[in-house]
Amino acid sequence: MRITFIGGGNMASALISGLLKQGYSADQIGVVEVDEDARARIKKAFSITADSELSDGMLSLDQSDGQHVVVLAVKPQQLNALAHQLADMLDHHLVLSIAAGVRAADLMRWFNGYRRVIRTMPNTPALVGAGVTGLYAMPDVDKQDKLIAESIMKSVGTVLWVNDEDMLHTITAISGSGPAYVFYFIESIQAAGIKLGLDQREARELSLQTFHGAIELVGKSSEDVVALREKVTSKGGTTQRAIESMDANDVKNEIIAAVQAANARSREMSEEFGKI
Repeated sequence: MRITFIGGGNMASALISGLLKQGYSADQIGVVEVDEDARARIKKAFSITADSELSDGMLSLDQSDGQHVVVLAVKPQQLNALAHQLADMLDHHLVLSIAAGVRAADLMRWFNGYRRVIRTMPNTPALVGAGVTGLYAMPDVDKQDKLIAESIMKSVGTVLWVNDEDMLHTITAISGSGPAYVFYFIESIQAAGIKLGLDQREARELSLQTFHGAIELVGKSSEDVVALREKVTSKGGTTQRAIESMDANDVKNEIIAAVQAANARSREMSEEFGKI
């Protein structure tokens, strides 16, 4: 099997690194990247072929015994032009898109009806092999294609299949944008630590280890997060005072509203791209 990435940004680099660690050879993977510096970085890091332009020869099926995956790793705004360029080159290729907001139906329309398409929604922890990816396959995609897509995305973390493409908006809002919410919370706790007398290093270390430890505890516990929170919240204690403060400021509902806002924006983006 051969895998060609179109776009050589951070997510493509994460996937390439994960695939090589899984046992794929460097000659099975290629990249098309217009930026010269990014191309040089990819060649140096992975010792794989990196070209500046897409050509018919790159997508030839002869060298891969009929199994050739094309991963669309460009920005959503660039996908329309790329899809029109690819339309006449696709022939039994499996196409994976990691571009946010572009619906499969619009991709197929830009591909002049080509239907062997899977949409994916990874997140940035994939850069350290700890990502989670939502996947949606068009009806024409068979079981083997799904296994291939799953194998590729599992190289950087875990996966979740959805049967309704609409659910990718939810995945985008929760796990796609979610790392930024966590960073925002860590940022806030660090700022509080500094205000209370810690230096930058101490505030960072305490904040990061607290999040890391809490996630480890949730992952290894059979109890719900609500029960775990209640165990930490002793009556009349410091944690209760903190939770009461957050409740008084409606923090939980504000977080829910923020995720809903991200979901709404994902839907708006799909509508915008669908008009192209």
